[in-house]
This record gives sequence, C-alpha cells and structure tokens, in this order.
Amino acid sequence: LSPLGGEWDEVDAVAVTYGPGLVGSLLAGLSYAKGLSLASGKPLIGINHLEAHVSSALISEECPPQPLVALVVSGGHTILALVEDDGGFELLGGTRDDACGE
Repeated sequence: LSPLGGEWDEVDAVAVTYGPGLVGSLLAGLSYAKGLSLASGKPLIGINHLEAHVSSALISEECPPQPLVALVVSGGHTILALVEDDGGFELLGGTRDDACGE
C-alpha cells in the first residue's frame, strides 16, 4: 500500500476472487488473501470473478445507467447478467461446458 500512498488503517476489508478460474491461481490468491485478512484483522470478502468484470464498468465516472444487461465473453467463461439499479446482480445465463472466448 505504501507505493500507492495508503495505509492499513484505511483498508476496510480484504477482497479476493473465489472463482471461476484456474484452480492453482484461485488457491494462491485465496491463501494470500486469507493471510492478509488474519494478520490485519480485516474481514475477508469473496468476489465472483465474472461479476467483478461487470462491476468494474460500474465504478467509472461514466457509469452506464441501470438497470442494464451485461454480457461477459472471456477466454474461459461467458455470462449474460441483469444488473439492477440497486447494484443487484442476477445471472440470466451462461455457457456450461465451453465459452465463446475459447
């Protein structure tokens, strides 16, 4: 945090992706985040990887109006989701065995 000008007392929680994704990467991230959470006494929050992709568009200064339908097409996963105006997230559909991005 120091290179960013931040301090641990400014951190409210530790967030980490719990999936979907490659098992090795997920385990490494979860282990590190759990360690940070335990050492700092901050709560650990699990984040869905694909919901995070959608949410990243909603925190910009030019946030699209909601409700909206979001389509995520990545290397290994594809979802269609409804984002409500209160930030709620409802999965409308997705691929089961193969993704559009593969």
